[in-house]
Amino acid sequence: MHAYWKSVWPPFVAVILFIAIWQGAVSLFHIEKWMLPAPSDIAHEAASQAERLGMHAWATIQLTLIGFAAGTLVGLLIAMVLHLIPFLKSALYPLLILSQNIPTIALAPLLLIWFGFGLLPKLITIILVCFFPVAVAAMDGLTRTDAAMMNYMRMAGAKRGQIFWKLELPHALPSVFSGIKIAATYSVMGAIIAEWIGADKGIGYYMMLQKSAYRTDRLFVAIMIIVALSLLLFLLIALLEKLLVRWRPQKR
Repeated sequence: MHAYWKSVWPPFVAVILFIAIWQGAVSLFHIEKWMLPAPSDIAHEAASQAERLGMHAWATIQLTLIGFAAGTLVGLLIAMVLHLIPFLKSALYPLLILSQNIPTIALAPLLLIWFGFGLLPKLITIILVCFFPVAVAAMDGLTRTDAAMMNYMRMAGAKRGQIFWKLELPHALPSVFSGIKIAATYSVMGAIIAEWIGADKGIGYYMMLQKSAYRTDRLFVAIMIIVALSLLLFLLIALLEKLLVRWRPQKR
C-alpha cells in the first residue's frame, strides 16, 4: 500500500498544482471565458449539465463498448490467422501497416456514403481504430514463444493446434493485453470521431453543438468525460489482465 501511494501522489499533486495555476492565470490576466474558462467555470457547467451529459455519455459508452469488443475480436482473429498461415502474413502484413496511414477522419465520410447513417459505419470506424494495436501486439507475442518448450511439445507428439492453444496463446497473453489496453483508449476516440461524422446523440455530437455555440466551457467538460472514459476502460482491462495472467512475474 505504501508503494502504491508513493507512485500515486506525485501525479496527483502535479494535477492539483496545474489546476491552481490555471485558475490563478485566468483570474490574473482576465482571460475571456469563451477563450479559456477557469476550472471553477468548467466544474459549474459540468454540474448544471449533468443530466444532459449523462444521456450523451451513456450513448458514447454503448457505442464504445460494442466497437471495442468487435475491434478486439477482429484484431485477435487476424493475428491468429496470419500467425498460423505464414504465407498470408507475408502477403497481408504490409497492407495492415499501410491501412494505418489513412486518417480515420478521412474514411468516415466514405463509410457513411457506403453504409448510411446507422450503427454499422460507426462500428466500422471504431474497429478500424482498434484492431491494429491488438493484431500487432498479438502477433508479436505469438512469435516470442519459448523455443525450448516448443521443441519439447513437438517431441512429445503435440499437434499444431495443441501447441497453439496450450503454449503459444497463453505465452502471448501479456502482449495481447498490451495491445488491448491501447485499443481501449483508442476506442473512445473512434466513437467520438464516428459521432462527429453523423449522430444525434453522444459526447461527439454534444461537442459539435457546443463548438458551434462557442461554449468552450462545455467543450472542456466533454474532454474531461472522454479522458475519464478512456482511463476507466484502460483500468478495467488492466484489472482483467491481472486476474487472468497470474503466472506473469511481478515487477518490484
